[in-house]
Amino acid sequence: MTGSLGRLPVLLSHAMSTENASTSDEQHRLLAARRQKLDALRAPGADPFGGRFDTDGTVGDVRARFAEGTVFRVAGRVTGHRDFGKSHFLDLSDLTGRIQFYVNSKSLPPEQSAALNALDLGDFWGIEGEGFITKTGEPTIRASRFVPLSKALRPPPGGYYGLADVEARHRQRYLDLLANEKSRATFLLRSKVLRGIREFFHERGFLEVETPMMQPLAGGAAAEPFKTHHNALGIDLFLRIAPELYLKRLLVGGFPKVFELNRNFRNEGLSRRHNPEFTMLEAYWAYADMELMADLMEDLICRLADNAERLELKDAEGNVTRTVSFARPWRRARYKDLVEEAAPGWFALTPEGRVERARGELGLEIAPGMADFEVTQQVFEKKIEEKTFDPLFVTHLPKELVPLARQNAADPSLVDVFELVINGMEFAPGYTELNDPDVQRERLLAQSGGEKMSLDEDFLLALEHGMPPAGGIGLGIDRLMMLLSGSDSIRDVILFPHLRPKE
Repeated sequence: MTGSLGRLPVLLSHAMSTENASTSDEQHRLLAARRQKLDALRAPGADPFGGRFDTDGTVGDVRARFAEGTVFRVAGRVTGHRDFGKSHFLDLSDLTGRIQFYVNSKSLPPEQSAALNALDLGDFWGIEGEGFITKTGEPTIRASRFVPLSKALRPPPGGYYGLADVEARHRQRYLDLLANEKSRATFLLRSKVLRGIREFFHERGFLEVETPMMQPLAGGAAAEPFKTHHNALGIDLFLRIAPELYLKRLLVGGFPKVFELNRNFRNEGLSRRHNPEFTMLEAYWAYADMELMADLMEDLICRLADNAERLELKDAEGNVTRTVSFARPWRRARYKDLVEEAAPGWFALTPEGRVERARGELGLEIAPGMADFEVTQQVFEKKIEEKTFDPLFVTHLPKELVPLARQNAADPSLVDVFELVINGMEFAPGYTELNDPDVQRERLLAQSGGEKMSLDEDFLLALEHGMPPAGGIGLGIDRLMMLLSGSDSIRDVILFPHLRPKE
């Protein structure tokens, strides 16, 4: 994606990294020195953690409107200090950029002189002064007044290599954002993507809604839920694993186009592609079908990618490792045809023969007792999905895989479903939704192994009141962000990912 994301300058490299210096004598000395400066600021009765400071906008706003002779008020973090005796040139930064300001220490009143002497990199200051251009052509503010707004009691990281430890960057994201421009750009991009999704659906007449995050039954997907208890009601509740069944209730209620950007929770494993708390888009469109939803998904992702013809995926050093073509239209292919391409003659085999071939020739791990459709799904995931990089809509899946989708009219063993695969990962499913309450009950019973107690009877009751034919889509926002930002791990696109406790 394009657009100005802003640059927060890297803090001076001589500042010590906090991640690896906690036991060093030098670190203790630096921390003690900062505490002494804090006491010096407080001595005359000043508050080193000040309050409101009215500004003329962000640092970027001030730079954009900069003019010599104009008085500006601006606030930010001090990220550079060049001391030339009585002349001090300092950098003030925020997410939108950096601006230089100048202080002449000889002309300062005592309280301002004390504040300057107590300055450390990482402190927040508010400044006021007149703009001028230095001999080197640098826009600069001659500070006639400055106010300490927050004293930093620990030194900042010293640029990217000050937080080289990946886990430290995830645990202390605030330091990662200070030191690493790529991380800042990734999360600015994420905000832009979320805004773009909302604009896309609003333009097409969809209503944004909110559905419960705590539910009496965990439905809408096959996953292990997190469980909690509500004391006043005296009932167990589950954190949402998917919003689907509630969004479909809204179709019953007469809302023809709905979408939700939602947080889902699944009590399952951690990996570079999985976090127990993640963000999903789900949208439902009355009187549409799988084909229209695939068109909608293609339009959405291409728009979020600024209609680029291709995306270049890069490694940590910035080298291009793969190019993903976004040339339209995106390919659509049937699930069975793709499996036959990967394993010719697959569907002519008996179920026992498929297990033998999967374990032997194809080299797959097949667990004892795996159902026939699950064995075939292993072939799909390992031999097709993981080797597919350009966008591919895989259509018409076995009905056992998707119990909430409508059966195909020509082949009742299949459902009218697509799965969008990009860069070796599933990104988005889309359905022609099942709206027959009797068939839906049979499917959910089969999925639950016949356990009636696990059925969402209120959802089935809603279907009996009549749900219009509809299409639906889901999109994993975190995986989309991995693609658009060129990130290799889901932890790089979630501000505060879940991590194992430190030992």
